[in-house]
Amino acid sequence: MMSTGFARAGPAILVYGDSLSAAYGIARNEGWVTLLEQRLRQRHLDYTVANASISGETSSGGASRIAATLAQHRPRIVILALGANDGLRGLPVAQLRDNLAAIIRAAQKAGSRVLLVGMKMPPNYGPQYTREFEQAYAALAKQHKTAFVPFLLEGIDGKRDSFLDDNLHPTAQVQPLILENVWAGLAPLLR
Repeated sequence: MMSTGFARAGPAILVYGDSLSAAYGIARNEGWVTLLEQRLRQRHLDYTVANASISGETSSGGASRIAATLAQHRPRIVILALGANDGLRGLPVAQLRDNLAAIIRAAQKAGSRVLLVGMKMPPNYGPQYTREFEQAYAALAKQHKTAFVPFLLEGIDGKRDSFLDDNLHPTAQVQPLILENVWAGLAPLLR
């Protein structure tokens, strides 16, 4: 886990995601989470950023470790960006919803504000699964009254040169675009 910040330790922002937030396949300092730290510093916003993202993490893995992670970092804000691996594995959408809801409830109970970051799936598992998967995020955000970013990869999906050779993980060049997607939902929580 990466935990860096400022000379004065301000309130924490916890990034709780998978390889898309763990800078998989690129230098850690090129990932959107590090770019977020830099932006906070540049704008003199006194927050520390703790990246508890794990490559390959599913929503069930995230749900199983959320209590300990919240206790360790005591975040004011949780950026929840899990679910891509559930979708890639074709796991049931109901399971995704239940796990994300458990994470959101735990974070809110601990006094954290939550920014839920949605994910979309390619049509491999059919239109019904793809639609239900995408809609699960919006429904959770509404039900739990969280801040919401509909799609982490908005504006880069479908662009082959935006991804590494695995066609799953974004290149260093598009990390600033991912940061902009997240920032749109995060900025109002920083006030």
